Amino acid sequence: MHTITYFRQFRITGYAVFDFAAAFLGIFLLSPVLSKLSRKTGLEIPKLNWLYLTLPLGVAAHLIIGKITPLTKDFIDPHDHYILKIVIIGLSVLGLRNIKRVSGTPETPKSVFGNTTEQARKKYE
Repeated sequence: MHTITYFRQFRITGYAVFDFAAAFLGIFLLSPVLSKLSRKTGLEIPKLNWLYLTLPLGVAAHLIIGKITPLTKDFIDPHDHYILKIVIIGLSVLGLRNIKRVSGTPETPKSVFGNTTEQARKKYE
């Protein structure tokens, strides 16, 4: 038995624990790089938000490339797995919550949803 096959045999509600651990660990390690790249595109995405967005981005990526995993299959099933859908949508909301638009000067970071956020005002006063 291969090592990865061995690790993937441990499951919670049908999902391999190893897959979740690998996804979250990978995003945790890549989040500083992803945050720097997003700054170049004009968005300030905190490192914690990348962790919140791990599962929603994973489901979206699997849908785009056409690789239907058990989690993706359960998410797109319209008749069941409502708790999973709530968790994925909740993680999406949490992940998108503190994203700010970076303007030309660091004194005026804007929220993606419009106004300057309270945290940004306190940080730059």
